Amino acid sequence: MAAIAFGCSSFALLRAKQNDAAPEPLLCAQNFSLLRLKQSLRSCASPAWWRSIGVPRASVEVVDDRLIEREEKENVKVLRVGVICGGPSAERGISLNSARSVLDHIQGGDIHVNCYYIDPDLNAFAISPAQVYSNTPADFDFKLASLAQGFESLSNFAEHLAASVDIVFPVIHGKFGEDGGIQELLEKYNIPFVGTGSSECCQAFDKYNASLELSRQGFITVPSCLIQGSEADESELSKWFARNQLDPTSGKVVVKPTRAGSSIGVTVAYGLADSLSKANAIITEGIDSRVLVEIFLEGGSEFTAIVLDVGSGLDCHPVVLLPSEVELQFHGSVDVTEKDAIFNYRRKYLPTQQVAYHTPPHFPIDVIESIQEGASRLFQKLGLRDFARIDGWFLPQSIHVTSSSDSKFGRTEMGTILFTDINLISGMEQTSFLFQQASKVGFSHSNILRSIIRHACVRYPNLASFGSVSDYAPRRSKTSLLNEAVHNCKGTRKVFVIFGGDSSERQVSLISGTNVWLNLQAFDDLEVIPCLLAPTTGDSSNEVDVSSRTVWSLPYSLVLRHTTEEVLDACTEAIEPDRVALTSHLRNRVVQNLMEGLKKHSWFTGFDITDEPPVKLTVEQWIKLAKEAQATVFLAVHGGIGEDGTLQSLLEAEGIPHTGPGVMASKICMDKLATSLALKHLSDLGVLTINKDLRRKEDLLSMRIGNVWHDLISKLQCETICVKPARDGCSTGVARLCCVGDLSVYVKALEDCVLRIPPNSLSKAHGTIEMPNPPPELLIFEPFINTDNIIVSKNENGHQILWSGQSRWVEITVGVIGKQGSMRSLSPSITVRESGDILSLEEKFQGGTGINLTPPPSSIISNEALQRCKRRIEIIANTLELEGFSRIDAFVNVDSGEVLIIEVNTVPGMTPSTVLIHQVFPLKLFLFGVENYFASNNYCFEFAIGNSTGTFCFCILLEKNM
Repeated sequence: MAAIAFGCSSFALLRAKQNDAAPEPLLCAQNFSLLRLKQSLRSCASPAWWRSIGVPRASVEVVDDRLIEREEKENVKVLRVGVICGGPSAERGISLNSARSVLDHIQGGDIHVNCYYIDPDLNAFAISPAQVYSNTPADFDFKLASLAQGFESLSNFAEHLAASVDIVFPVIHGKFGEDGGIQELLEKYNIPFVGTGSSECCQAFDKYNASLELSRQGFITVPSCLIQGSEADESELSKWFARNQLDPTSGKVVVKPTRAGSSIGVTVAYGLADSLSKANAIITEGIDSRVLVEIFLEGGSEFTAIVLDVGSGLDCHPVVLLPSEVELQFHGSVDVTEKDAIFNYRRKYLPTQQVAYHTPPHFPIDVIESIQEGASRLFQKLGLRDFARIDGWFLPQSIHVTSSSDSKFGRTEMGTILFTDINLISGMEQTSFLFQQASKVGFSHSNILRSIIRHACVRYPNLASFGSVSDYAPRRSKTSLLNEAVHNCKGTRKVFVIFGGDSSERQVSLISGTNVWLNLQAFDDLEVIPCLLAPTTGDSSNEVDVSSRTVWSLPYSLVLRHTTEEVLDACTEAIEPDRVALTSHLRNRVVQNLMEGLKKHSWFTGFDITDEPPVKLTVEQWIKLAKEAQATVFLAVHGGIGEDGTLQSLLEAEGIPHTGPGVMASKICMDKLATSLALKHLSDLGVLTINKDLRRKEDLLSMRIGNVWHDLISKLQCETICVKPARDGCSTGVARLCCVGDLSVYVKALEDCVLRIPPNSLSKAHGTIEMPNPPPELLIFEPFINTDNIIVSKNENGHQILWSGQSRWVEITVGVIGKQGSMRSLSPSITVRESGDILSLEEKFQGGTGINLTPPPSSIISNEALQRCKRRIEIIANTLELEGFSRIDAFVNVDSGEVLIIEVNTVPGMTPSTVLIHQVFPLKLFLFGVENYFASNNYCFEFAIGNSTGTFCFCILLEKNM
């Protein structure tokens, strides 16, 4: 069985079935909105057949040679939802992530999604899923005019929405999304929307106004001082410092914009002068003209709580889910300012071991219940609707907060509760607080999002029918390995998704595995089991017998974490009796409160997440279960034993199919020197390799740094060097060294086993360099390849790409898919660095950071050179005997299409914004001569509509003869 994927508005899957007549040539519409597969589909027209091949909540049928949606055939009422993302805030990248998540989890069946984007200048566009799956808005800002439908004004945009959608789901974070801007526009044109109204948003979004209102409503608030205007007023702030007994030279405060969300521009200041300086910076940088200075809540614990309204009609019935405690953690020696850090933008949205979440919090039960009571009361008092996230602090009894009234809400016997931030449009990334907390009480991603939307429909008379009975039935998630369904459930195929491990890319692995697991669940005929390969303890990972290492089979809610360490801690907590009893008590209470409201809504068809404990296994036991279940293993373990052939060898020894290349190809590609040697003979074909010098860490530590540096530049014949681990992942420990001092800093980092090299520690400006832990034993030094900076800039004529083109080399990353010996190249992406000379871990894998230009603009590389580049990429893939899917990083000469190989990743990142998904969208199958490929094997096509990531992952699985 063979499969290949291509992009259209909904993404598609082609699945080959042998022993049938060959299909007629494939026809592809210009906008990829529909594929018509004629004779080969006539025999497969029943809805039951579509469900049998794993169509994820799709509603399609073949009638008179046409593929049509069920709405057209059966007149099923489909709710048209307009998802609006972007906006002028610095959080527009996170907004794009939220939109992607919403699209993935509600599209299909009785809901159809249209996507829209607001740029920083408040211009509105109708965009395709291809743009939603971009890494950042900067990936497509410069080409919106040619790729998207623009609107002359916001008024025209609103008129379009009124005619094209039934309800709007705004996912714009910060300005214009949570301040009432988009809501006011929608209200003016009587367009139904999810969430709180404009006037209530305006009040709640402004931190100062919200604080005043909270105080009026009887809540304890954090003492604060408002600074506004073109420049901070020193006299007023000085008086405030004195009133609150703060040292004017060192008193610790938090400085934040009043109207910029909960993360942007928030910082800690020390003393009056530092506070004024940071307040003025917020004002002069244009973040906000109003700045709030608050007392730093020393010794407190931060929490956040999702509130869900389950009331009917105009009655508000807010239920607070299980709150989460936000614990900042610091490893090793850190300075004072680091220990005084706050839950900022990076800690909130990027995977880091500096923060851990506990749901429910490690607070006394009375405190947790008081938080729930207070958040519910606040939701009602401020007139919020549908859902919101409310942040606050719990201060132990030993810490006193001044208040004008002792009767205010928030005082408990154990301490004080303060509410500080109201988030009207909570982040909706896959592991966000919304989904973490919802899963704890029984909601899957799809179920909670659909419930929020259906609840919003009830407010609008013209949407009453959508707020009644829904034909959507949530499919109960099955995640435990020991669930009887793994062995006994007939008609389903088992997929074990494994992620985690020891490498420095284990956090990216968690994001990849979570994304694959969530999206494959959309296919009814798959039973998908998420599994964590636990990190080994200490520095002895190489000495541990792989078969005795630990694998955890995870229930739904425990997967939704930011780091593997956090998942591991959650597994330990989940089997601790006292913690289990507390969580069960709180969960049952929340579920009871939810059902009091939800039972009145006919659209709610039940919870779909069960409360199961994690299961601890050895690798040997896990492989045995996979064999018994006849499962396919989806490998998402980046680096280490997941990518060096170790896991592949264990699986193949037991006959268990797995994704990606086999043992030998994995071994070669994991070793950057071996990869280079395997390709060295291809220079005549335009495939070039970079000279390398291999060094042992112990030699670097024992030799004089000056001698090492001079030896390196002499051997490599260069003045600037790139250093990287020889056998680690593609992103950690990679640095540009320009002088002997840089080498000294890098070697010192290896010696001290630091987790990261801080920004600008080397002679040339750079961002944070994440380091492997433990440090690599072997390192590769190679000449640093100079490429011209590519800048996506903005002027009065819009966005444009600036590139000098002097060196004629650009860096690309490209996916390859297919069978061994016949691998095909996807459309390459040009990678653009936001800072420094080396792409950071975040820029490569984390949505909302980094820029990828897909496909490469013709202003940089011609189509002829691009096609030569793709042919050479395919030569590389087939020479290395790759199969399934992999990713190749390289430099390409924009004139000749020659390829200078960097490395090959056999377990590439599959994060929600992975460049692989974006590369598939513009792929036209006939460019690959695919009809000949399938026809020669007497295959027929099967077509499925679903979310893009899930379909791509399903396509990968089909390569393993599932």
